[in-house]
Amino acid sequence: MFRPRHYVRVAATLAAISLVAASCGGDDADLTLYSGRSIELIQPIIDEFEDASGLSVEVKYGNSADLALLIDEEGEAGEIAADVFLSQSPGSMGFLEERGRLGPLPESTLALVADNVRDDSGRWIGFSGRQRVLVYNTDAVDPADLPSSVFDMTGPEWKGRVGVAPGNGSFQDFVTAMRATEGDATTLEWLKALDANDPVLYANNSAIVAAVGRGEVDTGLVNHYYNYRALVENPNQPSANHVFATDDPGAVLIITGAAILAGADDAGPAAQLIDFLLGSSGQQYFATETFEYPLAIGESPANNVPPIDFSSDVSNAGGIAFEDLAGGLEATRALIAESGLES
Repeated sequence: MFRPRHYVRVAATLAAISLVAASCGGDDADLTLYSGRSIELIQPIIDEFEDASGLSVEVKYGNSADLALLIDEEGEAGEIAADVFLSQSPGSMGFLEERGRLGPLPESTLALVADNVRDDSGRWIGFSGRQRVLVYNTDAVDPADLPSSVFDMTGPEWKGRVGVAPGNGSFQDFVTAMRATEGDATTLEWLKALDANDPVLYANNSAIVAAVGRGEVDTGLVNHYYNYRALVENPNQPSANHVFATDDPGAVLIITGAAILAGADDAGPAAQLIDFLLGSSGQQYFATETFEYPLAIGESPANNVPPIDFSSDVSNAGGIAFEDLAGGLEATRALIAESGLES
């Protein structure tokens, strides 16, 4: 049954994916990178790596899930074109690991982070972290009315007042976390209830935060750092982050991962790039420029970002281990589609 709603459609099929290539070395590049993080977030640190290392990098940008499907398709054809994959979501990494598309990382690289922000099998590693939050318009929402659980966002008081991006990788990781802690039946029930509550659909987190700042929608389910970035651009924007209870799936921590792809021509430059992302220069870029959580041991977040101890039990935020987010991508996307949230 059709229900009118504000809707921004996202083309998410592999056939329709638009991949942006930022070529620094063309066919003569020292390594090729497929990045599920956007060009504006990643290209500046890639440029720094090229300057520091003398190596050239050809980058192909796209949606993490669709790039993972492309890598798997290339693997089926017998040759993966990329050497390194950066994924916005652990789900895409888990999919590729299950398909045998990831190569081993050096022990020296794995040792740069705590055990619980890397793959147990040593096939991928986290280099920045994001926490799921509820961004809200401070002119429209009284902080006293904010809920302690994401499950409350399906209540009648929030009808038509919640922005979501169901096609976004971080939303899908959040749904995967809910599946892991609450089960598929409860997660599907919540997704259907959210869909029935007339959410406002957007393409991504940035669009949600901008809409909240404009007063177009009162709240939105996003990653924490998008609002910090928006406030740098406009300190007067009436928006703030609300963190759900620490044992709630709405407060889950999500990591951005890096991996060397199976069959890489030369794993040396690939490992060198990942080590650079985990070095102080790379980590502080993510901390101070994008307001994400640095994951390398000994690195601190930006001063205005509440600290989280990634070396401790991750149950202090969302009750989910990162390993549990690294699988079930296809099942999660199917569950979202079944709920009607994408329709």
